[in-house]
Amino acid sequence: MKHIISVLLENEPGALSRVVGLFSARGYNIESLTVAPTEDVSLSRMTICSSGSAEMLEQITKHLNRLIDVVKVLELTEAPYIERELMLVKVRASAGKDREEMKRMTDIFRGRIIDVTDKAYTIELTGSSSKLDNFLAALGEAVILETVRTGACGISRGERVLRL
Repeated sequence: MKHIISVLLENEPGALSRVVGLFSARGYNIESLTVAPTEDVSLSRMTICSSGSAEMLEQITKHLNRLIDVVKVLELTEAPYIERELMLVKVRASAGKDREEMKRMTDIFRGRIIDVTDKAYTIELTGSSSKLDNFLAALGEAVILETVRTGACGISRGERVLRL
């Protein structure tokens, strides 16, 4: 099962390393990781996507809460949440027909073409991880030259917040 964990931690050197080390020491994989300062410059918000059982999640949450740098931990997937990810994908688009097809696919998925050359388009797409996966599947491997993804970031819906 996919889990998205949001961690509020002190914006200090080594804090990220200690959190990642906690996962690797227990043999848990991090599928994606995003981290950036919050509105309070002394704090950072980390979003971790991982797959595993409920027991694995419980163990990770307990260990995260024991870390000195960690202020608060919230599992987003246990309640309604919003997830977004940014992807840049460079695709082959050399002939008129290919170029039109790329434009059409980009429009269908509500993306933007942000760079155009004679033989390629670079497309920007934002949405849930599954939306981005579906876009790549619809394009097909033959036209994809390069893909860059940020990893998921998420926020709880409604009144539920992660802050001091």
